[in-house]
Amino acid sequence: MNPFVTIKDIDQAAQAITQKIKISPQVALVLGSGLGGLADEVIDPVIISYADIPNWPVSTIHGHAGRLVIGSLAGVPVMVMQGRAHYYEGYNMDHVTLPIRVMQHMKIGTIILTNAAGAINPDYEPGDVMVLNDHIGLIGMAGLNPLRGPNLDEFGERFPDMSQVYDRELIKQSHEIATKSNINLHQGVYVCLSGPSFESPADLRFLRGIGADAVGMSTVPEAIVARHGRTRVLAYSGISNKANLDGNTETTHEEVLAAGSLIVPKLTTLIMGVLKSLSA
Repeated sequence: MNPFVTIKDIDQAAQAITQKIKISPQVALVLGSGLGGLADEVIDPVIISYADIPNWPVSTIHGHAGRLVIGSLAGVPVMVMQGRAHYYEGYNMDHVTLPIRVMQHMKIGTIILTNAAGAINPDYEPGDVMVLNDHIGLIGMAGLNPLRGPNLDEFGERFPDMSQVYDRELIKQSHEIATKSNINLHQGVYVCLSGPSFESPADLRFLRGIGADAVGMSTVPEAIVARHGRTRVLAYSGISNKANLDGNTETTHEEVLAAGSLIVPKLTTLIMGVLKSLSA
């Protein structure tokens, strides 16, 4: 058995999806912890459980519904992932990112990633939203890069450039939409750790010292694979908890999910605005 995801694996998953839909999605959305409510906005949805898609990693985490919702948002054909799988659930990195490969195989040109993240920047408050302008892929630096293994030449070259992972035009549009909608949109650097334990105060002080503004356990592997295949990437972090740099507060998953009720309306406004601009 090949330990790495193959073109055959990707093709099997893509075929299982395309057989159930009549549209060709142009934009994909990946919704993180507590943010799945955005999928309720999809018009004429076709819903597919992850468990019904060959080779697709199934999420085991509360707050991740584990299904694809395919339909229309703001007039744009979309594929929405309501929840994702994570490395800490026991999957290999290339299996975590298999959905991105399937999206690329289906000729989806833009991927919007979202996550629930902990604040590192002391100016960030729970309920805030940050658009990513860069990332620190600590787990990738340590060897868990999603591109490890045989290069899939069908998608991209062996050594892809990562100097502009997050699309600058889409970031600019996000700020314009936020200004018009009175949303306080931060722009900053997201750092990805493996999880599942939350960070210690010393961890957070270290991460702040190397330039991170928010921390989470996803998104960066997906963004790397997306850029390997030359897909446009836009990513948002919903800030779920205040920076705990001094160790005086406790972080819980329930807190992360609760913050989603504040974040989803803002993300909905931002994403719908971006989709309208793409449809225009």
